[in-house]
Amino acid sequence: MSQAVLPTIQTPSVRQSSRVLSKFLRNKSAVIGAVIVIVFAILALLAPWISPFDPIKADFMAVRKAPSALHWLGTDELGRDILSRLFWGARTSLMAGCVSVIIAIVIGVPLGLLAGYWQGWIDSVISRVIEAMLSCPFLVLAIALGAFLGPSLGNAMIAIGLSAMPIFARLTRAQVMNIRNEEYIEGARAIGLPDRWIIIKYILPNVMSPIVVQATLAIASAIITEASLSFLGLGQQPPFASWGAMLNTARSFLEQSPWMSLFPGLAIFLAVQGFNLLGDGLRDALDPRAD
Repeated sequence: MSQAVLPTIQTPSVRQSSRVLSKFLRNKSAVIGAVIVIVFAILALLAPWISPFDPIKADFMAVRKAPSALHWLGTDELGRDILSRLFWGARTSLMAGCVSVIIAIVIGVPLGLLAGYWQGWIDSVISRVIEAMLSCPFLVLAIALGAFLGPSLGNAMIAIGLSAMPIFARLTRAQVMNIRNEEYIEGARAIGLPDRWIIIKYILPNVMSPIVVQATLAIASAIITEASLSFLGLGQQPPFASWGAMLNTARSFLEQSPWMSLFPGLAIFLAVQGFNLLGDGLRDALDPRAD
């Protein structure tokens, strides 16, 4: 008796990968975004070695000094070097963005897989929960969860991750519903493969591209949200550096020391813009219809 042969899943070939990379590199905005993200990542990783001063050590002889040859970006209200605090703040922001998105993916993607594959009452319950969470604005929900969990960077990351989770759950559910009745999925069911194996082996790889794109864009939103929580005192706690906390402190000295708010604000803008450009570029490069 001949053995049933399961159709092979369409995985990206070397030629397809080269095509995606070529499309990405032709997109100047995407390349600029990638460069910005890489630069911030390098600065964050090397912060302990490239920071010219201790980011939390006060120097009351250099309080609110304007940018100079010694302090390139000036100092804050406690005489701390702003450039050093920006480097360490990059570690906080990028870590908060990446960890919170990982939390959202770890919770949201499995829920979306369950809802989209099994449907029925499982889909109804998960969808109602997702819709209820999405009915509340993302930032408002993150602030509420952050206030409930308590002020700390770890709690802020959890709050942001839980707030972003419904986006990944809904996206994954939609992608699964589009492919759950494809021929190779039907073939897998026909030869008796268990559902969990079909989901892991054949469905999950096919929904990863939009999830990766959404994750890149979500990091940008998470960076803004972490800065907002820190600005409100719900994120990174003093004396440790955070771009949002630096802005919160600087608002009292906008006229006397504008550099205290200028550089953290510029850092947030560039980081968010970099991730947005990178996400848009990945979306275009991974879209087969965008040739």
